[in-house]
Amino acid sequence: MRVLVIGSGAREHALVLSLRRDPAVSALYAAPGNAGIAQHAQVRPVDPSSAEAVVALATELAADLVVIGPEVPLVLGVADAVRAAGIACFGPSAAAARIEGSKAFAKDVMTAAGVRTAHSEVVDNPAELDAALDRFGPTWVVKDDGLAAGKGVVVTADRLAARDHGAELLEQGHPVLLESFLDGPEVSLFCLVDGETVVPLLPAQDHKRVGDGDTGPNTGGMGAYTPLPWLPEETLTAIVEDVVKPVAAEMVRRGCPFSGLLYAGLAIGAAGPSVVEFNCRFGDPETQAVLALLESPLGELLNATATGTLAEVAAPRWRDGSAITVVIAAENYPGRPRLGDVITGTGEGTQDDAAVLHAGTALREDSALVSSGGRVLSVVGVGADLSEARTKAYDRIASIKLPGSHYRTDIGLAAVENRIALPTQ
Repeated sequence: MRVLVIGSGAREHALVLSLRRDPAVSALYAAPGNAGIAQHAQVRPVDPSSAEAVVALATELAADLVVIGPEVPLVLGVADAVRAAGIACFGPSAAAARIEGSKAFAKDVMTAAGVRTAHSEVVDNPAELDAALDRFGPTWVVKDDGLAAGKGVVVTADRLAARDHGAELLEQGHPVLLESFLDGPEVSLFCLVDGETVVPLLPAQDHKRVGDGDTGPNTGGMGAYTPLPWLPEETLTAIVEDVVKPVAAEMVRRGCPFSGLLYAGLAIGAAGPSVVEFNCRFGDPETQAVLALLESPLGELLNATATGTLAEVAAPRWRDGSAITVVIAAENYPGRPRLGDVITGTGEGTQDDAAVLHAGTALREDSALVSSGGRVLSVVGVGADLSEARTKAYDRIASIKLPGSHYRTDIGLAAVENRIALPTQ
């Protein structure tokens, strides 16, 4: 099987590393890739958002399977174009990708499917913003209704901050989604979905805020860990049966069946799981941790999903233990990041269950590795338990140098210290 991975982040680096371990994958390409991915796959230039360019490249490479990592190409219909060219594609249609591309659409699907989620209201007129804010709080959740790379959300007890964010979005021409605040620990659950067939992967927990102790602004994600020692098996089963399967069935009923990776972000409150958001692709940084524990051939799972045969494939097998990923970010991220700084100490490949995955990196003309994005590297540690995985990741980070960079020191720490508990009714 000849596989082409579309994207350039640490998520795609993780996908490439996992696909390399699949004996059925005979050729592996990535476009546009990055400096780290280039060590493991042949990288080619492409505009991921151009359906014409992606189809042309997949055809040139005689790809048997195209795996689309980022959400923007999916929302723009790149997967539709690849399939129309007769090439299997892992990733939903543009119609199905609306589950992430439009939060209002996602809310409508959840309502029809009977899935618990936050109360919400869409505001598209600045004159209506103040009255709408009065109907929410004292903690306000203000979201961009479209794609915002995880950074279009403000969660605050400060009404003025909530208003400022909403007004800024409306000024940019973006509808605003106001939501009631969901309490309880958050869970990210990836599910392979082929119509009404749903195959869950390991649950993970993302850390969205930029600073230790969940302080500072939201980011695209500063780290994650898996599995979740505090999440009962029956709660995981409830998420699959009461959330993901009804949503998958509703998408089929609407004539836009989902094919690909459906990511459910949930808060586990006293009344049970409630959906915070759905994404239409592998999440970053959770993917880096989840795939580190996958023992099943990833190519087989993705190809079965893409070709409508997921129900015929054995359930995924997992390595014992835990995995954690810690994001090293450029100076000033999640604001406008400083770029072009030299990175040293990344090493090659995987060392002692600690891998350095590239996200915002590039090679300079003199072959120096430099930063080229806000989230620069993901360091993944694997251990017999979460404490050991944390130690391996942070020990690896100590050898990496990037001027002005920052990372959280508490990824997974609350779980290690048994400070996460599910609320009771």
